[in-house]
Amino acid sequence: MAETVHAAREEIRTLLVLGASGDLAGRLLLPGLGRLLATGRAPELRLVGSGVEDWDDAQWRKRLTEAFAVQPSIEMAPWEAFPSLAHEPGEETLRRLERESVYVQADVTRADELRGVLEQCEGPIGIYFALPPAVTERACLALEEIGLPEGTRLIIEKPFGTDGESARRLNAVVGRLVPEEEVHRVDHFLGKSTVLNILGFRFANRIFEPIWRATHVESVEIVYDEDLALEGRARYYDGSGALRDMIQSHLLHVLALVAMDPPTTLGDRDVRDRIAEVLRATRAGEPEEYSRRARYGAGRIGVREVPAYAEEPGVDPSRETETLAEVTVFIDNWRWKGVPFTLRSAKGITPTRKEVVVTFKPVPHLPVGLEGTSQPARVRIGLGPECLDLELDVNGSGDPWSLDRVTLSTTFGGAELPAYGEVLAGVLEADPLLSVRGDVAEECWRVVEPVLAAWSEGRVPLGEYPAGSPATAATAKAETSVIP
Repeated sequence: MAETVHAAREEIRTLLVLGASGDLAGRLLLPGLGRLLATGRAPELRLVGSGVEDWDDAQWRKRLTEAFAVQPSIEMAPWEAFPSLAHEPGEETLRRLERESVYVQADVTRADELRGVLEQCEGPIGIYFALPPAVTERACLALEEIGLPEGTRLIIEKPFGTDGESARRLNAVVGRLVPEEEVHRVDHFLGKSTVLNILGFRFANRIFEPIWRATHVESVEIVYDEDLALEGRARYYDGSGALRDMIQSHLLHVLALVAMDPPTTLGDRDVRDRIAEVLRATRAGEPEEYSRRARYGAGRIGVREVPAYAEEPGVDPSRETETLAEVTVFIDNWRWKGVPFTLRSAKGITPTRKEVVVTFKPVPHLPVGLEGTSQPARVRIGLGPECLDLELDVNGSGDPWSLDRVTLSTTFGGAELPAYGEVLAGVLEADPLLSVRGDVAEECWRVVEPVLAAWSEGRVPLGEYPAGSPATAATAKAETSVIP
């Protein structure tokens, strides 16, 4: 049924990128588009870019040439080089797109200027909002004044609003512009390989599904600690922070994939219904007990000297923006009641750690005669690189009565496209599986809002850790001991 619906919808003829001169477009979106077009999978497209910078044709062509020459990743650093896309099946399409693409300088929150941008587009149009949420809302209000041609799709970059109220406002104005099925809310963590890896492991292996519940699971951790620091993104990040940037969107969606009940099919309706069910049952623990926040101080990451976050260019120290956020949530349903799910994201951390860890309850009794200490079994699902580890206790070598820890490891199959390429493919193919539904976006804000309130009121102290240190080094300013 889903395939029939998708096939009946017209293909996008023009992709309009609002915020095309910004960091996200240059670092992730346009490289993802280049990778998709290079595979030959995408239809013929016209690309129109718009931004506040006064760029001429040469500057825009330079951005496209550089973007199409790299392979993007969700943790791409500005100094990293990636392979060329030359000699790919869609190379001719890329070169044509570079030649024919146009850039229009505009303030897209003004209806008169936005109308001029739309005049450069041939319908049906896909409008990608590579913009901060407040600017996205104002641009949508401007589009409401203008009106949109039938078949227009809106592609909205996370975060969807800055809090629950703004998310509801944004959903309301978007709903007046186009039907919900024409809205693609982008969370690149839902790149298809990540989704299918988790779902395939969970639901294709009967040995795990019966014990994937509170009866047998002690705790779940979802961690995304990265060694990247601010990397010149103060304009966006200092108004967001780790909780809004990562936990409210990315990590709560990973939680939903890990915790949801089995869907009947992998169609978008079944999967997204299960995601919504889990998030409706999710609540944050008391912030004073179940959350912590910190920001990095001066330190060294590899060979790089990193200044304190508060001293980074463009940062307002008085905002107390956190670069480490940790929140424990609980899912109040039959399957997961009482199991703590700890979500953490941190910048400037070494070693990096990007994984889901499911820790099972210990055995109720270890037979007398077995030497050693039994440790709980664990499943580790890597989020970058994507891998799977199963940690078990087995009888050791030499002395069969002693227990040794072993790890069974494998890697998941690699995807042809990076996360942004997969997301864009879903948009162009009218497949909303990888898009966030409107009600889900609002539920994610509901979960974190008690924590945001507690932090803004100073009920949870802001800690600090040296850049390049482990996440456990974060300490509250008023304390000298490590926060557990």
